[in-house]
Amino acid sequence: MPGQSPADAGRSRPFRFGAALVVLLALAGYLVVQYEGGGRPAPRCTVLGAGGASYEMTYEQAENAATISAVGTSRKMPERAVTIALATALQESGLRNIKHGDRDSVGLFQQRPSQGWGTVEQIMDPVYSAGKFYDHLKDVPGYSRLPLTVAAQKVQRSGFPQAYAKHEPDASLLSAALTGRAAGALECEGPAAAQAGDPAKVRAALERDFGRGVLPRTEAAGAEVTDDKKAAQERRTVNVPVAAGAAADGKRRGWELAQWAVAHASTLRLERVAYDGREWVAGENDGEWRETGSDGKAGSGKKAAAADVVIVTAS
Repeated sequence: MPGQSPADAGRSRPFRFGAALVVLLALAGYLVVQYEGGGRPAPRCTVLGAGGASYEMTYEQAENAATISAVGTSRKMPERAVTIALATALQESGLRNIKHGDRDSVGLFQQRPSQGWGTVEQIMDPVYSAGKFYDHLKDVPGYSRLPLTVAAQKVQRSGFPQAYAKHEPDASLLSAALTGRAAGALECEGPAAAQAGDPAKVRAALERDFGRGVLPRTEAAGAEVTDDKKAAQERRTVNVPVAAGAAADGKRRGWELAQWAVAHASTLRLERVAYDGREWVAGENDGEWRETGSDGKAGSGKKAAAADVVIVTAS
């Protein structure tokens, strides 16, 4: 620097070193957030739609979105209601179950205990908070015919009533996949589970989100099997039957359950999900669904019924 004395230059060197260190630490923090060991990108999920439309999210966001959808369909709410709920959660929390917000707002929908939505503990339960949202939405006359932002605002009473509209395209993509209308539209990539999963936790999560009727009694309880190699793999498998009905409705229900499982694969430590001649395998094929044999079992242990969604936990 022109005119700088040697003493000034000496004093500036530690400053420059400290500033460089701060920059390096900030960069390291960013890389830790963006990447998980080995330089690999953090696991993420993508919903694909028509015309090249897509929406990317983390496993946490996918899991919360799948739970919101499951709670809605278990209450016989239409896909439009699920879209409204997902758009609302996208605006309020970014599909993250956060413990803070404006004033006493918490959770996926930023519901306020002081306004009668429940206790903090209750609202922080995604199943509870989604259920409360749907309870209020169904009481809005003609909500399915209203503009999305109007329907959402009648439930939320936000200070920014037009904010929900911008999330409608993404929410529509999510609801099409998570209600099963768009088959194989949810892809989740990332490493295979490093620890074994627990089929009992899979059953509990299914019943938590979809209700107790989602599994037959033998599956819910966990049937006894003989202790051999094949049975060991069978014990890692949860077969979820798809309710009988019209073929189109049955397939939609099956894909709803299958894509719910993929969205929860990280938390539940799943190895494989199979349905309708296709399978998703953790850590393989960039998270995409691939074709399997006609029976769909592809090493899942016992042969599942054709209408079953097969969920296999990591070993």
